[in-house]
Amino acid sequence: MKIMPCPLNGPRNISEFAYGGEVADLPAPDCDNETWIDYVYLENNTAGVVREWWYHTPTAFWFIAERDTRSDEILKTYAASDVYKDRVEFTAPETKE
Repeated sequence: MKIMPCPLNGPRNISEFAYGGEVADLPAPDCDNETWIDYVYLENNTAGVVREWWYHTPTAFWFIAERDTRSDEILKTYAASDVYKDRVEFTAPETKE
């Protein structure tokens, strides 16, 4: 059984988690469609240590894990708030009447 060290709940069975993709910088709000598509759908698929989003399903807690993709070893986990301190505000696009 593989164990994920959850920063909120401690060591838990990996079956309680869902992979959320690689951690990547959010594109500028006014970026073109191609940039947004790349951000949402493409991953670097790096062989080595990567930062990834993980979700603990029972508690709805998102966090970041550093994992070596060559060995599948989880090196470190931490709350996303340790990295992302600022809140990003979004505004709805103007609608035409």
